[in-house]
Amino acid sequence: MEDLTVRECTTVEEFDTCVQLQREAFGLPDLELSPRRHLIVSRKAGGWTLGAFAGDRMVGFVHHLAAVHGNEIFGYSHVMAVAKDYQNKGVGARLKWAQRERALSEGRELIKWTWDPMQARNAHFNLNRLGAIVDTYADNFYGIETSGLPGDRLFATWKLNSDRVCALASGSAAPVAAKPVATVTIPLEWTPLLKRDPQRARDEQARVREEFKKAFAQQLICAGFERGDGQSRYLLFESPELA
Repeated sequence: MEDLTVRECTTVEEFDTCVQLQREAFGLPDLELSPRRHLIVSRKAGGWTLGAFAGDRMVGFVHHLAAVHGNEIFGYSHVMAVAKDYQNKGVGARLKWAQRERALSEGRELIKWTWDPMQARNAHFNLNRLGAIVDTYADNFYGIETSGLPGDRLFATWKLNSDRVCALASGSAAPVAAKPVATVTIPLEWTPLLKRDPQRARDEQARVREEFKKAFAQQLICAGFERGDGQSRYLLFESPELA
């Protein structure tokens, strides 16, 4: 793959490309995409969008919002999309590490975002490659989705200066040293299951929701993911072991 350049998007044309990339990557109706005006206005409000460029072509982007909780200012990663012919080629990782560097340069130490707990590839990327952790499950966060199922989400917390994240950023392997005390399994092939057996998919989502909420009520932290044949599983740990 040719060299990529990651830089901030600033023009209307670049923001329009971000909308096109969302449409291509996710196949969602326009109602569920972040439109040009949202990208422009959030930039004026302290957020930014980083684009990955192969020559003059934008092949991916990540959109970063400025978030506030009490007196703390942190980052919220709203959406990332990569062109289909550039997926699984490291573009997403380049964008996320560039997002981390930009956030650190602004004095931020934390970025949050969400993902669908049934998506194994996202779980592996967020937990194992980036070193995010999770202690929150949101029921129907985005409302009923085009699949007909509630838009449940896990909330990622990315501590930008943690030892594990710093090690991963440098290219070092950084598995969690502790042993998991609980797991939550998910089907390996979620999208085919949704199409083949919607009711089973709904039942699986309900089971995963309850298992996560039970684990988080016990103050467990999700910090790892294992992919296997037929099933994959989230790994949960005692929180003092991750300190």
